[in-house]
Amino acid sequence: MNKDILEGKWKQLKGDVQKKWGKLTNDDLDVIDGNREKLAGMLQERYGKSKDEAEKEADEFINKHN
Repeated sequence: MNKDILEGKWKQLKGDVQKKWGKLTNDDLDVIDGNREKLAGMLQERYGKSKDEAEKEADEFINKHN
Protein backbone atom coordinates (compact mmCIF):
# COMPACT_ATOMS: atom_id res chain seq x y z
CA MET A 1 0.00 0.00 0.00
CA ASN A 2 1.53 3.29 -0.95
CA LYS A 3 1.68 6.29 1.36
CA ASP A 4 -1.26 8.15 -0.21
CA ILE A 5 -3.56 5.12 0.03
CA LEU A 6 -2.63 4.49 3.68
CA GLU A 7 -3.27 8.11 4.59
CA GLY A 8 -6.57 8.04 2.71
CA LYS A 9 -7.76 4.86 4.43
CA TRP A 10 -6.48 5.86 7.87
CA LYS A 11 -9.88 6.73 9.33
CA GLN A 12 -11.18 3.30 8.33
CA LEU A 13 -8.11 1.52 9.71
CA LYS A 14 -7.93 3.27 13.09
CA GLY A 15 -10.29 0.78 14.73
CA ASP A 16 -8.26 -2.17 13.46
CA VAL A 17 -5.06 -0.53 14.70
CA GLN A 18 -6.53 -0.11 18.18
CA LYS A 19 -7.72 -3.72 18.24
CA LYS A 20 -4.24 -4.96 17.35
CA TRP A 21 -2.29 -2.50 19.50
CA GLY A 22 -4.52 -1.55 22.43
CA LYS A 23 -1.87 0.59 24.10
CA LEU A 24 -2.16 3.16 21.31
CA THR A 25 -4.50 5.94 22.37
CA ASN A 26 -6.81 8.01 20.18
CA ASP A 27 -4.30 10.84 20.53
CA ASP A 28 -1.54 8.51 19.29
CA LEU A 29 -3.67 7.58 16.30
CA ASP A 30 -4.29 11.25 15.54
CA VAL A 31 -0.53 11.88 15.62
CA ILE A 32 0.19 8.85 13.41
CA ASP A 33 -2.45 10.02 10.89
CA GLY A 34 -1.67 7.27 8.39
CA ASN A 35 2.11 7.71 8.48
CA ARG A 36 3.91 4.36 8.49
CA GLU A 37 7.04 5.74 10.13
CA LYS A 38 5.02 7.33 12.93
CA LEU A 39 3.12 4.08 13.47
CA ALA A 40 6.40 2.17 13.79
CA GLY A 41 7.75 4.83 16.14
CA MET A 42 4.70 4.61 18.39
CA LEU A 43 4.99 0.82 18.46
CA GLN A 44 8.60 1.20 19.59
CA GLU A 45 7.63 3.69 22.27
CA ARG A 46 4.52 1.99 23.66
CA TYR A 47 5.64 -1.63 23.38
CA GLY A 48 9.42 -1.36 23.75
CA LYS A 49 10.03 -2.99 20.38
CA SER A 50 13.21 -2.63 18.37
CA LYS A 51 13.08 -0.40 15.31
CA ASP A 52 13.26 -3.39 12.95
CA GLU A 53 10.57 -5.28 14.85
CA ALA A 54 8.22 -2.28 14.93
CA GLU A 55 8.72 -1.58 11.22
CA LYS A 56 8.09 -5.23 10.36
CA GLU A 57 4.83 -5.29 12.37
CA ALA A 58 3.68 -2.01 10.81
CA ASP A 59 4.46 -3.30 7.31
CA GLU A 60 2.66 -6.60 7.94
CA PHE A 61 -0.41 -4.76 9.20
CA ILE A 62 -0.43 -2.36 6.25
CA ASN A 63 0.06 -5.16 3.72
CA LYS A 64 -2.74 -7.19 5.31
CA HIS A 65 -5.11 -4.25 4.88
CA ASN A 66 -4.00 -3.42 1.36
